Amino acid sequence: SISRSLSRSRSRSRESSAENPGNNLYVTGLSARVTRRDLEKHFATEGKVEDVHLVTDPWTKESRGFGFVTMSSLEEADRCVKYLNRSVLEGRVITVEKFLWQQVSCV
Repeated sequence: SISRSLSRSRSRSRESSAENPGNNLYVTGLSARVTRRDLEKHFATEGKVEDVHLVTDPWTKESRGFGFVTMSSLEEADRCVKYLNRSVLEGRVITVEKFLWQQVSCV
């Protein structure tokens, strides 16, 4: 019920992928010219984009060639993987895959 879902959402910080709704996408192969807006527009073709995080070098502020996109639903994220993986953005072929916290090697 309601109290169960509230306590579950509060204890999310170090949960397993069971708590990950699966709507987070890992995007690689990005051109240095790609902006957050470009990425958002590209992914909006398959659904509602909740968040875009373009990873940049902390010193130069240049794109590191990868980022993360959060879609509003699992179904939309699945469509992005199906239709946008190996698609072309700013002249580069990008890869789109589900992002799972287990993939992160540094803590």
